[in-house]
Amino acid sequence: MPNMNPKKNPMPTQAPEVRAHNFNEVALGYDEAAALDEALRCLNCKNMPCVGACPVNIRIPEFIAKIKDGDFEGAYQVIHTTSSLPAVCGRVCPQETQCESKCVRGIKGEPVGIGRLERFVADWHNAHTEGAPEVPASNGHKVAVVGSGPSGLTCAGDLAKAGYKVTVFEALHTAGGVLVYGIPEFRLPKSIVAKEVDNLRAMGVDVETNIVIGKTLTVDELFEMGYEAVFIGSGAGLPNFMGIPGESLKGVYSANEFLTRSNLMKAYKDDPVTPIMKGGNVAVVGGGNVAMDAARTALRLGAEHVYIVYRRSMTELPARKEEVEHAEEEGIEFLVLNNPVEILGYNNPDDRRDPKNGFVTGIKCIRMELGEPDARGRRKPIEIPGSEYVLDVDTVIMSIGTSPNPLIKTTTKGLDVNSRGGIIVEESTGATTKPGVYAGGDAVTGAATVISAMGAGKTAAKAIDEYLKNK
Repeated sequence: MPNMNPKKNPMPTQAPEVRAHNFNEVALGYDEAAALDEALRCLNCKNMPCVGACPVNIRIPEFIAKIKDGDFEGAYQVIHTTSSLPAVCGRVCPQETQCESKCVRGIKGEPVGIGRLERFVADWHNAHTEGAPEVPASNGHKVAVVGSGPSGLTCAGDLAKAGYKVTVFEALHTAGGVLVYGIPEFRLPKSIVAKEVDNLRAMGVDVETNIVIGKTLTVDELFEMGYEAVFIGSGAGLPNFMGIPGESLKGVYSANEFLTRSNLMKAYKDDPVTPIMKGGNVAVVGGGNVAMDAARTALRLGAEHVYIVYRRSMTELPARKEEVEHAEEEGIEFLVLNNPVEILGYNNPDDRRDPKNGFVTGIKCIRMELGEPDARGRRKPIEIPGSEYVLDVDTVIMSIGTSPNPLIKTTTKGLDVNSRGGIIVEESTGATTKPGVYAGGDAVTGAATVISAMGAGKTAAKAIDEYLKNK
């Protein structure tokens, strides 16, 4: 009998006063009883609107039906037919704006906790399964994948399942892309990413780290090495800045740098291999998920006060509702309708003995009000004259977006990009303007979600398969 409770089973979490001081995962996950109870809320709709809203078309009612039957491994196998990263998606995918937004149960209550169930199934599989996945029969063709983020790993996984010999080239020393350098441990444990990468290796995918495509090797050289197609999933790692005075002061970071130093280089340890500013007061400029990650990381690194400085209101805040709620619970202060105009600090090159020389001492902000909607329908923020004030901070983290790195474009003939630096592709296939080269994820769209990047990787894998079969 269906469970008609209008509310989801709550997600167990660490207490805010505890988790604010550690890097352990905040959300603890469902146990078997909670998963079964939540699965019983699914009505198994015939038209399955949730599936159409999923960028990788997970067969949602089918995997939930397996949970109802107590067949958790069967549920995982259903998910795995279309998703190579279920444990990741169950944690960081914005289900509330995708599959869950179309759930019929959401009309008169809360939607089914699809993401929470996906996480449960993936974690159950990882905890109870030791055997390696089956290696598909080889079809004799080789494909190169540039970047080991969500789009690259998804493309590699789908091609490996189809029998292709795939090599993933990663610029950093650890595979995972934004999943390891961008998303903090307390949201996505790195052991989970490593497990997903190991599963791909077990399927025959080679992962080569410390290779920068466009510098160590070019795309054209990959073809010369015998690869018959190339997928570019190199992400959007080039940070944006505001262009205001003081951005070159010590203590000013891009969110990318700050999170990479903490997540990948483990700068939070007592003896880190890379330094990072700790303690004091921290201002994070921006309102997206990356801004929440940076603010919550700064808090865990020992900051006394952490502020989110955002030029619109809480209503327009683009971060996931859950991430905002967690940040508020942990004591992070939201200074909405505020915008930085200058970063202040000591800057006296004639006195290098001053230990404060060149360091941030504050950030000057101006208060804003919302005017008429802009071209995207968002109300335009307008400065309030004479409302400037100085916020006393020691560190400023800029989290106002990223752009694709131009390295691959500048070293690859015939690869066109748009005015924002994104690689131009055919939307239905991911094909670029260079024959045999496909692209997807943030390298095309600019910074977006993990699941949208995965969808692009799936689209490109299917197109590459058709291209090489026809070729």
